[in-house]
Amino acid sequence: MTDTAPISTPFTADSTAEEVVDGIDLTGVRAVVTGGSSGIGTETARALAGAGAEVTLAVRDTAAGRRTAEDIGAGTGNTEGRVAPLDLADRRSVAAFIAGWEGPLHILVNNAGVMAAPESRTPEGWELQFATNHLGHFALAVGLHRALAAAGGARVVSVSSSAHLRSPVVFEDIHFRERPYDPWQAYGQSKTANVLFAVEAWRRWQSDGIAVNALTPGAIPTRLQRHVDEEELRRMRAEAGPDAPAWKTPGQGAAASVLLATSPLLEGVGGRYFEDCDEAPRGEPGGGRGVAPYALDPAAAERLWEVSVETLSV
Repeated sequence: MTDTAPISTPFTADSTAEEVVDGIDLTGVRAVVTGGSSGIGTETARALAGAGAEVTLAVRDTAAGRRTAEDIGAGTGNTEGRVAPLDLADRRSVAAFIAGWEGPLHILVNNAGVMAAPESRTPEGWELQFATNHLGHFALAVGLHRALAAAGGARVVSVSSSAHLRSPVVFEDIHFRERPYDPWQAYGQSKTANVLFAVEAWRRWQSDGIAVNALTPGAIPTRLQRHVDEEELRRMRAEAGPDAPAWKTPGQGAAASVLLATSPLLEGVGGRYFEDCDEAPRGEPGGGRGVAPYALDPAAAERLWEVSVETLSV
């Protein structure tokens, strides 16, 4: 994160992914979208494919992925889409995806995630939301670093959330082994990790021509909310008051991801957090908008990287 003025673009909260990519030619560009079989992942993939990119949907449910790829191909005329299995909570699955990738990778959209899930752990004992939302994507991006560097000017997009304002990364007890489990604190911590990843990856990889940024897509009704009932959603929005963002369509929710992945306006930009297609202002922890200072803290970003490497090496 630099001290320069926040970046603004001609796009807004109402812009769609298709509008953002309009006029951009992605012929010859190879992209991976995790969680691309539903929600904003599908709309991200659709916009990239519509501009000519070869898009790989990295998904747990490959049957759903194939249906989505066929739908995108029929709608865009781009039949170059691919589907590959990827379970971010399974280290072997992530390793298999990396091993199966050949050639350069121009765009990586770390979009998949789980939100406010009941307490659950991976076989390693890692808290599921942190393991899926951060560790899996971290391992994927690091494993694909050589392919990204080979692309020349690659972009990595880390899909975070305004929920990062709910919690920093609690390094003393990331996996809730000592403190009581709270699904929203766990989700918020994992989304803060998504921003910190962008900060440190940009510092480490900018010399390789790899730009890494994070974003909040906004509030979009998708399968991501499957663990949250409607009453709880209404309560949370009431608590946020006028600060609560308006609901978006999946196409609007995908706009910032596509902006960060493709726009010439963001050439050479990295380590930043975007909201409604602009760089977000500073926000207060517990609020509903902006970016928390702890999510952009370079020391925390470096520490998280080191912790992640150590965790995954066991």
